[in-house]
Parts: sequence; C-alpha cells; structure tokens
Amino acid sequence: MLAALRHSLWAGGLRAELVFFQHDEVIVHCPVEEAATVSGAIAAAADTAGRIAFGETPVRFPFTTAVVECYAEAK
Repeated sequence: MLAALRHSLWAGGLRAELVFFQHDEVIVHCPVEEAATVSGAIAAAADTAGRIAFGETPVRFPFTTAVVECYAEAK
C-alpha cells in the first residue's frame, strides 16, 4: 500500500510527503489544495494493495481518511 501511495504521489507531481506510517496509520503532509487528491490516492493505493494481496474478491477493506491541520484533530 505504501509503495503504491508513494508512487502515486510522485507520479502526480504532488508536493505531498509520506511522513509516518505504523500498523494501520498513514500520515501525509500536503498543501491544502492537494488534500482531496491525496485522499483519493490513499483510497486507490489501499484498493490496489487489497487486490495484490487477495486477488479479485468482492470483499473490500475499509480505509478512512481524515483531512486535518493538526494530528490531534484526526479521529
């Protein structure tokens, strides 16, 4: 998932930076104008990782994103 996300951010020419990941948390810093694009890239990377790991399956793995200015605001 992280490799797909990192590639997507780079290929999209975004200024977003993957700054932290642990277990099921990923933190990306980006300019506010890139937030929606980065959120979409996270969802796409999670979907790609699920298909790579488990093949084509109707099962989806939910992945929520929170766009905040301060990590303490993320829920």
